[in-house]
Amino acid sequence: QVQLVESGGGLVQAGGSLRLSCAASGSIFSINDMAWYRQAPGKQRDLVASITRGGITNYADSVKGRFTISRDNAKNTVYLQMNSLKAEDTAVYYCHGKIVTTTSILGYGMDYWGKGTLVTVSS
Repeated sequence: QVQLVESGGGLVQAGGSLRLSCAASGSIFSINDMAWYRQAPGKQRDLVASITRGGITNYADSVKGRFTISRDNAKNTVYLQMNSLKAEDTAVYYCHGKIVTTTSILGYGMDYWGKGTLVTVSS
């Protein structure tokens, strides 16, 4: 029905940059909030950054000033530009969307998740 597919993960040296993308497809009526979460081995999944449909952003303290979230509403895509990467940024990064589908247009939308993309930062 709705799919979120992440791309752009990989191996990078500390201090380097990566850009993650997440494209939503399927029976989409509209997308409200979108966000990136991450989960390191043995740890819980935490919010990295979020963005409203209107472009209001929110960041975890650990990534402020280094990461930038953005979105292209026409393409149903959200991005995460990650600069000055550190070893502690190593994790699986998951895309999340609050999506209203064409079969259920009432309310703020349901939660959809991507399968994740691995980011490994070597020190």
